[in-house]
Amino acid sequence: MKILFLGDIVGDVGFKAVKNNLPEIVKSNKIDFVCVNAENAASEGMGLTENITSELYNIGVDVITTGNHVWDKKEIFDLIKEEKKLLRPLNFEGDMPGNGFSIFNSKKNLRVGVLNLIGNVFMKKSNNVFQVALEFIEKKKINKNYDFLIVDFHAEATSEKMAIGKLFDGFATLVVGTHTHVPTNDARILKKGTAYITDAGMCGIYDSVVGMDANNSINKFLKKESSKHFPAKGHATLSGVIVECNLRNGLAKNIKSLILGGDLQHIR
Repeated sequence: MKILFLGDIVGDVGFKAVKNNLPEIVKSNKIDFVCVNAENAASEGMGLTENITSELYNIGVDVITTGNHVWDKKEIFDLIKEEKKLLRPLNFEGDMPGNGFSIFNSKKNLRVGVLNLIGNVFMKKSNNVFQVALEFIEKKKINKNYDFLIVDFHAEATSEKMAIGKLFDGFATLVVGTHTHVPTNDARILKKGTAYITDAGMCGIYDSVVGMDANNSINKFLKKESSKHFPAKGHATLSGVIVECNLRNGLAKNIKSLILGGDLQHIR
């Protein structure tokens, strides 16, 4: 049983790169379940559309996770009410539409739970992620409620991501950080068997500032005249992880980073 997780898809170029490459990645790596974070997949690099979600499902994506930009397109409010395979962070405050957790079937008909969480540090206010995570762990168990568990933790601070990874160690197959759009070099199996990486990176253009046009971003930092953020132009890199699962206990046997194409191709 192999899981592929792809980091934040950024803009039209990132989306097209996933569309063009995902079927071959799945085939060549014998992937059984695909999860992607697509909260930045719209053409302007923020939010996602009903069209994009449909196309991602058509090319083999099993579940779409999101984060702080999930509501940037108004059409998502209605779609997420009905679409089980589109998740938003469980610990959002208030009565928000959609689900933050659900269970899906893999190609081998194994049950895969996917949990979407968002951080509290340097992010808009949301319910305490550690309290929500503890309550989840008390209620849901591998080999009882599902065979495997993926946790997408959409957060800014590396310390917060590492703490969530340790909290879920032994309770999740994979804890993967998203949001910062830079792939970290710490993919590993934690002591109790959970695969972990602080950030999966992005599917987007690395000759940029986190996928956005670099000159415009620099002007913003310099308080100079600038426009609204917009995606950089160039060749996209696909970033993510592949996890080989332990069928006996639902934890992880191996995790490896996936870096394909674009400016990061040389570190593969």
